[in-house]
Amino acid sequence: MSTAPSLRYERELMRTHGVRWLASIDEVGRGALGGPVTVGVVLVELDTPSAPTGVRDSKLLSPAARQRLVPKLQRWAPAWAVAHASAEEIDAVGILRALRLAGERAFAQLPVRPDHVLLDGSYDWVSRPAPSLFDDDGTPSDPDSWDEPPPVTVKVKADMTCSSVAAASVLAKTTRDALMVDLAGRFPAYSWDVNKGYASPEHMAALRTVGPCELHRRSWAIPGGHHESELDLAT
Repeated sequence: MSTAPSLRYERELMRTHGVRWLASIDEVGRGALGGPVTVGVVLVELDTPSAPTGVRDSKLLSPAARQRLVPKLQRWAPAWAVAHASAEEIDAVGILRALRLAGERAFAQLPVRPDHVLLDGSYDWVSRPAPSLFDDDGTPSDPDSWDEPPPVTVKVKADMTCSSVAAASVLAKTTRDALMVDLAGRFPAYSWDVNKGYASPEHMAALRTVGPCELHRRSWAIPGGHHESELDLAT
């Protein structure tokens, strides 16, 4: 059995960087063919107690176990937030910018601005690209107007070892799953209550027979989409 995640890494990160509020982030729905991408954020500080027993990366927990954890995590975390970017936004700006958009929406719900971000994975999609030195009309831009995000630390498999990131994954997963179950009532052909928008056999079969709906990522390689020859099944 794998070692349970803890706050050990988070506390060391906060001590090393002089951080008061650390925002731990995970996302779900990145590789789905339909529905939004969802970002969960959990705020912790140095004296935040250990996470509730049973916290794991959401992929390692049954739906019932995840749901039981939700109220415990909401009481435990000093603050938390979940936000989405829609399939239409993913089509318009791409998955990485859509993740950033969902993250910014989650940050906007927090009662305080985090001093540092701990992000699951190997790529920093939270930080914005360096701003242009000039505005659209060619005049120098005002550096004071740049909305600089907090510094970001990325950690591969942080959801397996860092309990605050695991908590963020559970909150994001349960929120998105509930949304997809609700949407399945409007679009029953795709079995979203079962597959949550991912490329399951029944979902792919429905796409081939019924075609995509407005909540599918039509720029992706799905039957009836724009790039059927390049199907991305990343999770």
